[in-house]
Amino acid sequence: MDPLSKRQVVASGSAWLAALLNVVPGLGTGYIYQRRWRAYWITSALATLWFALGILQGQDGDPTLLPDQLQRQQLIGLAGFLLLAVVTAVEAARASLRAQQEA
Repeated sequence: MDPLSKRQVVASGSAWLAALLNVVPGLGTGYIYQRRWRAYWITSALATLWFALGILQGQDGDPTLLPDQLQRQQLIGLAGFLLLAVVTAVEAARASLRAQQEA
């Protein structure tokens, strides 16, 4: 039995499932499904960087922040993660569809 090439592995998976897995359970899970380790680690590094930036930004610990200002900061953090999830979902689906067309 011949080992599958990288493109065959990506083509054998479902594009919609790879996209969904990048959004719902966690960032980059669709890449694990596709066995695209470099894309997974890049996504993990970007998510970690965004999280660390949020921690650094929140270290000021300004007790005079109004609840709406605090909520705005939290929404910016969430928006960054959602943007990363959407971008990775679209990229995973496109990679799968492209591999299927070439196979």
